[in-house]
Amino acid sequence: MSTTASPTAEGWRFDNSYARLPAPFHSRVDPTPVPSPRLLVFNRDLALVLGLDPDRLDQAEAAPLFTGNRLPEGAEPIAQAYAGHQYGNLTRLGDGRAILLGEHLTPSGQRVDLQLKGPGPTPYSRRGDGRAAVGPMLREYLISEAMHHLGIPTTRSLAVASTGEPVFRERPLPGAVLTRVAASHIRVGTFELFAALGDHDSLRTLVDYTLRRHFPDRVDLPNPGLALLEGVCIRQATLIAHWMRVGFVHGVMNTDNMALSGETIDYGPCAFLDAYDPGTVFSSIDHQGRYAFGRQPSIASWNLARFSEALLPMIDSNPESAVEQATGVLEGFTGRFRSEWLRLFRGKIGLTTEEPEDAVLIEDLLEAMRGAGADFTRTFRGLDPAGTPSISPSGIPEAWYTRWRDRLGRQPSTPDEAAACKARHNPAVIPRNHGVETVLSEASDHGNLSPFQELLAALRNPYEDPTTPTPLLDPPAPGTPRCRTFCGT
Repeated sequence: MSTTASPTAEGWRFDNSYARLPAPFHSRVDPTPVPSPRLLVFNRDLALVLGLDPDRLDQAEAAPLFTGNRLPEGAEPIAQAYAGHQYGNLTRLGDGRAILLGEHLTPSGQRVDLQLKGPGPTPYSRRGDGRAAVGPMLREYLISEAMHHLGIPTTRSLAVASTGEPVFRERPLPGAVLTRVAASHIRVGTFELFAALGDHDSLRTLVDYTLRRHFPDRVDLPNPGLALLEGVCIRQATLIAHWMRVGFVHGVMNTDNMALSGETIDYGPCAFLDAYDPGTVFSSIDHQGRYAFGRQPSIASWNLARFSEALLPMIDSNPESAVEQATGVLEGFTGRFRSEWLRLFRGKIGLTTEEPEDAVLIEDLLEAMRGAGADFTRTFRGLDPAGTPSISPSGIPEAWYTRWRDRLGRQPSTPDEAAACKARHNPAVIPRNHGVETVLSEASDHGNLSPFQELLAALRNPYEDPTTPTPLLDPPAPGTPRCRTFCGT
């Protein structure tokens, strides 16, 4: 998957391999023009990484490019076809309000998707308008950039542009288009579509394509379907463990929102924990708590089981043998996740060595935090290896604090080294839900982007204590109702 094409003046260098796949994978479609494109926010740092010219793109004349009114040279716009288990029910879907412009090659040789969210209807819109509002698009920009700077695999946002026309939800809202950058948009649901159709030729094509694009080191393994399943399981185990490390709640872990690249994708009803509670749910429609914070590992396992079912014909022509082989890989996911979770949470409390009882020590801390309603981020950040044992942060029992200090004393690391370990694993700054809602409301309802830019700047250095205190970064006041978030459609 490479090309010798020269970059354009703006830096675009497209080679659209997915568009060259057969018709069942996508539909050709152009963005629908909007009346008054205006650039709201542009990611200059990301543009440089992509090999684009930020000075050419960060200007009023470039706004039509980020709404689809003008296409970059080399783009071949398509809407991708896929299915998905949404809250446990399989549905035929596709890009209903997104259009893939194509695949851009960076100076380092990385291949990334450039996608517009909200550029108008597609063949998969199902009577929807294909549009998006300013608030949800700015939310995705903000949270995806926060995740990137936290060191968590994620899609990123290059720009948000307003359209000059409203979208109609519960009330009229200003319209916008997001430009998303992703390793790809291949999902578990992409495989589920062709499995449901019984289209084994397309499944075989998709397995080969995905291996070559995301797992080139696995292309030559003897069983491509099994090689792909195992590669995806490994990446998802790492990704979900990192979500748990920072208290991130995705909100809608449908199978169409699980990217095989191992990136976090689709920031709709997402949020970060304030008070620690594994039952925390932010999505306004998740009434049963299916996608609660503490259930994310088990839901990831469930999604991977659906992925394995789609892959069975590619694993072995004998159904019983295929199930046995896939089950063996899936059983390894739980162990991989648990191992990665334990490694990360050891780091969160400053442990640089391993002891058998570490998991119990960590779980006892989390249970104490849950009982005390302790803030997830500040409690871990505030644990002090060199502090006074009688001073327990955030209601943590002194007995636990003493056990922790004893455990630290049994490792060769100094207190300063343990503190440095903690600092690498525990952010000082996260996008607090009430702060996010405040800046989005200012931007959407009043056209004021200054608070948004202020919060965005603070999130670029999440492991450093902020030099300028701001209420946007503080936990909510006691008794503040939990924010409810929406998918934005």
